[in-house]
Amino acid sequence: MSMLSQPARRALRAAAFVPLLALAAISVAACGGSDDEGEPLDLTILHVNDHHSRLDAESVNLRVTTAAGTRESVTFPLGGFARVAQAIDDLSAGRANVLKLHAGDAITGDLYYTITNGRADADLMNTVCFDAFTLGNHEFDSGDAGLKTFLDFLRTGSCRTPVLSANVRPRVGTSPLTPTSATDYIRPSVVVQRGNENVAIIGLTVSGKTRNSSRPDVTTEFLAETATAQAQIDGLLAGGANKIVLLTHQGYSADLAMARALRGVDVIVGGDSHTLLGPASLSTFGVTTQDVYPARVTNADGDPVCVVQAWQYSWAVGELRVKFDRRGRVESCEGRPHILLGAPTRRSAAGTAALSDADRTAITADLAAEPSLRTTGEAPRAVNALTGFAQQKAAFGANVVGSAATNLCLRRVPGSKRDITRSVFGECNSGAFTNAHGGDMQQIVAQAFLEQGRTFGGVDIALQNAGGVRTDLTAGAVTVGNIYTVLPFRNTLVRLTLTGAQVKQTLEDAITFVLTSAGNSGAYPYGASIRWSVDLNQPANNRFSNIEVKTAAGAWVALSPTATYRVITNDFLAAGQDGWVTLRGITGSLREDTFLDYADSFLRYTQARGTLTRLPQSEYSTQSFTDTP
Repeated sequence: MSMLSQPARRALRAAAFVPLLALAAISVAACGGSDDEGEPLDLTILHVNDHHSRLDAESVNLRVTTAAGTRESVTFPLGGFARVAQAIDDLSAGRANVLKLHAGDAITGDLYYTITNGRADADLMNTVCFDAFTLGNHEFDSGDAGLKTFLDFLRTGSCRTPVLSANVRPRVGTSPLTPTSATDYIRPSVVVQRGNENVAIIGLTVSGKTRNSSRPDVTTEFLAETATAQAQIDGLLAGGANKIVLLTHQGYSADLAMARALRGVDVIVGGDSHTLLGPASLSTFGVTTQDVYPARVTNADGDPVCVVQAWQYSWAVGELRVKFDRRGRVESCEGRPHILLGAPTRRSAAGTAALSDADRTAITADLAAEPSLRTTGEAPRAVNALTGFAQQKAAFGANVVGSAATNLCLRRVPGSKRDITRSVFGECNSGAFTNAHGGDMQQIVAQAFLEQGRTFGGVDIALQNAGGVRTDLTAGAVTVGNIYTVLPFRNTLVRLTLTGAQVKQTLEDAITFVLTSAGNSGAYPYGASIRWSVDLNQPANNRFSNIEVKTAAGAWVALSPTATYRVITNDFLAAGQDGWVTLRGITGSLREDTFLDYADSFLRYTQARGTLTRLPQSEYSTQSFTDTP
């Protein structure tokens, strides 16, 4: 490590990058020059990420101690944006220096987006009035024009939340997102004053995943994340801000790697991977965490960096408390996630469901011992803002179209180490069957595609990406609203004619993308009328084996490299997105857009069966899965 003092190191970096002042100046608010040393600062960062239009409270089963003195599964209301707003109010109270941050993927994932094009999300976000919001990959699901619509809604009212992404470059004169004299849709960074100190916030959006797994305009550029971040940091340090917060949407593992690679960074507040950080003690209640909150690593200067993320779906608010010394160096960081709960409603198991007063007293005491489980009310202003939208959603989605016999699990990648915190059901995150074969929901959706394709023109195989399926299904009634929450995107089904060799290569493309694209677990493949074994320890293009297809007579036979197969998939994957690049080359008479709505296929499947159940194990596309050590 250099023997230079921290102020000297930062001054040296600032001097080396003075030409980058102009890059930062356009996004600086309330920023003046300062000496290398200022005043100590205690900063509280309250943050959310990946709420995906999930504005309503949901439910969760937790193992809590009841009056009997034993742990039982009890159902609680979970999250909802009105609880997010109230928690941020409560956690801000009495604190002088607070930052409220949203790390992206605000939209797509629920009927609220389907019916309002982001207006409901924007109105609820404005009840919090975030100090900054960074763009996630799903902000581009409806192209630059769809993002503009959402950002116009977000700009309504007095909040005017800065929208950040330093590495997103819409083409001037082509994209509707380019700045004009009247608007500035996307800024690289913003500098805010807390106390007498300048705090710089830099936005970053995952580049490859957004290009390949969303639908930005083809002319919109996505620059390399780490190089862009360093250029921004250097310019802002030169401009007098010596406290640097990165607000990223690129995934937890990418955040950790970036923290170690950069000079000058102090805090990273992230999103994209839906990672729950927190104490291991949450496992007592049936909640799985992936790492501690906050994670602490060392940057390229040898200085501390605090890295945090706050799970998903309006279920949690992160609270990070950072102490900076007068030189802008992190002295300490502490905090926790706040998983937002309402009052317990009932025992989860069949039988006597009611909770007595004594049960509630015991449960309250049990929760008090785990401060990451926070009982929180709903902010009235947020409830009021949501009411009209909730009425629209209820009218649209209330029709019951079937039922689920059991809880049906969401899981992207099998195994016990990748993407294991997305399900609201604890058994789905750790269950042996899910670890071996993957998500029930992804498998059922692939089957629905297959049957829709067979009805309209005929197909042999269906393929679907894990990330296109967004939620679990709870046992009980299944409504139109549930269907469109599971499959919220505006996709159609495409029929492709592939050789067996091309089918295998498509699967290999997908798994390579999972392993090499900043943890993009959403690319993992699921199929119907096709099954395989996966070994992630094998070299690229050799990870799939024992690939079999099901004949019309119901027999499983080996995939023939030279035979041709009619494959139904969604138009997103057919365009080569999510790393499924082989499909992009299937053109001409070998490609047919059926123009069948992909969510409608699941709706018809549900209506035809009446009751949804887990498919037989023999039908699961992943028959065996070997993870890396």
